[in-house]
Amino acid sequence: SLAPQEPASLAGTSWQFVKFTGGDGKVLIPDDKSKYTVNFGADGRFNVRFDCNRGFGGWKSAGKNQIEFGAMGLTRAMCGPESLHDHFLRQWPHVRSYVVRNGNLHLALMADGGIFEFEPAP
Repeated sequence: SLAPQEPASLAGTSWQFVKFTGGDGKVLIPDDKSKYTVNFGADGRFNVRFDCNRGFGGWKSAGKNQIEFGAMGLTRAMCGPESLHDHFLRQWPHVRSYVVRNGNLHLALMADGGIFEFEPAP
């Protein structure tokens, strides 16, 4: 089959943001996918770009499809009024699970708070 295989681990993968679907069904779409990225290091570190800011920290997966991001260091630039930066900053600590479906990474918030969808970064 030509279907993309689910990575054995997220370690060593990089993604860019496609959309956020809230628990209320509201969808947020970025003006530029490449402005919002996440990279999972093989060493348990992650790097993100949330529009005009960049951050880093530690991540862990305690079991199949589970994921949590630790405290994050982040630059402090002011992004534009259309930016999804604040939304990412607010929701990122609540990510608890993931699934790779049709080649895309879905990061789900706890308590059905919503889902961040990413595609492989070019």
